[in-house]
Amino acid sequence: MSDIQTQFVKNVLAGAEIERKAGGSAFAPSNIALSKYWGKRNAELNLPINSSLSVSLGRLGTQTELRLADESAVYLNGESVDPADSFATRTLEFLNLFPMVGKHFEVRTENNIPTAAGLASSASGFAALVMALDDLAGWGLDKQKLSMLARLGSGSASRSVFDGFVQWHAGTDDEGTDSFAERLDAEWPEFRIGILELSRVRKPVGSRDGMNRTVETSELYNSWPVQAHADIDVIRRAIEVRDFPMLGKTAERNALSMHATMMSAWPPLIYLQPESIGMIHKVQRLRADGLELYLTIDAGPNIKLLFLESAASDVRAAFPDLQVIQPFG
Repeated sequence: MSDIQTQFVKNVLAGAEIERKAGGSAFAPSNIALSKYWGKRNAELNLPINSSLSVSLGRLGTQTELRLADESAVYLNGESVDPADSFATRTLEFLNLFPMVGKHFEVRTENNIPTAAGLASSASGFAALVMALDDLAGWGLDKQKLSMLARLGSGSASRSVFDGFVQWHAGTDDEGTDSFAERLDAEWPEFRIGILELSRVRKPVGSRDGMNRTVETSELYNSWPVQAHADIDVIRRAIEVRDFPMLGKTAERNALSMHATMMSAWPPLIYLQPESIGMIHKVQRLRADGLELYLTIDAGPNIKLLFLESAASDVRAAFPDLQVIQPFG
């Protein structure tokens, strides 16, 4: 907790009155970025170098219950978490930003997605935590302010406050007042996401440290913000006109470009596993054979497939273990 973060929280909460309840609870969906965020212009306030655009994963996400307590405790999927574990320390350090609510909390979190395996569990986790805190405190904050607070825990959490297609604006203000997410006014009922879960192992280098290493050491990184800015405009346009090939091609190129910047860092960041590479080749072969199928990958080994309902039966046949999500179902 820093003075900068403390002041930011005070600014966001200015005028909000506390009407505490016995407890608070909230659900937040995980999200998959179609145009990625990678790199920060301010680490303390989690201000990104570039804007990003995501789609939520329906009922895949995090349910959190929060209560005031005599001693702080964190539970994940029904199991007590060691206070020294990074999951517990990050959770409690975040709650320390809100001493006006309480000193100690009991946090009970249920994730129906793998934690720290590249499926954006921290995004839904911190979004659910902020919304549960808002429920407990009785602030009644709007989603823009909730997005700004969630951003302090995890940048991608700013997007998980919403469902559907969501854009997180990088902003330009040094104090972070214009860096928040908003839901796009767009529905795409036929849009599908397929989760290829290749690993549940916690990744050896977290996204926060991975971003720092990439920005500091990758010679390819200078071109990343330029590409990300162009890609997000193309993807927004594709959503507006429902041009799926345009969206899929841009999202896949964006993801692989991000991984290229990671691999050119030193020491190299290689989140992809042999199984990941195999699936990338398989998707490209199927597309060459005429199946309208694309992929995206966050900072982890797991692959997310992008397709429309019209291709669902063929995609399921090619990937029998696929978990299919209907973001607008």
